[in-house]
Amino acid sequence: MITSSTLLRRALIADAVFSGVAGLALTFDTSPLAALMQLPEALLRETGLFLIVYAGFVGWLGTRATVAKPLVMLVIAGNAAWTVGSIALLFSGLVTPNVLGEIFIAAQAVGTGVFAELQYMGLRRSAGAVAA
Repeated sequence: MITSSTLLRRALIADAVFSGVAGLALTFDTSPLAALMQLPEALLRETGLFLIVYAGFVGWLGTRATVAKPLVMLVIAGNAAWTVGSIALLFSGLVTPNVLGEIFIAAQAVGTGVFAELQYMGLRRSAGAVAA
């Protein structure tokens, strides 16, 4: 267990808030968003449902004064993987979004990458997190 730094707790909470809002929007406004961005409805709906669960977990983690380091590392690795996966999706040809869809995917990839970096910085500042 580590004692979470203020930066780590705030980065986790911010991630939870943005993920939760995005998850709700993607889940409950799937059809209009899919049409607006020319992205598959199933992709948006399933992403939204995942984000709602993820937001709950990360929000809970962000409210703890002490956390298990592997859980924080899992969140950071997941955010990094999400960033890489989103960029790969744009170049894969598996989806053919319009410009707005491309901007959406790129923006959330950048945002997720920023959260990963902030969480990593917060982890390094947390008591007991840095091994010699």
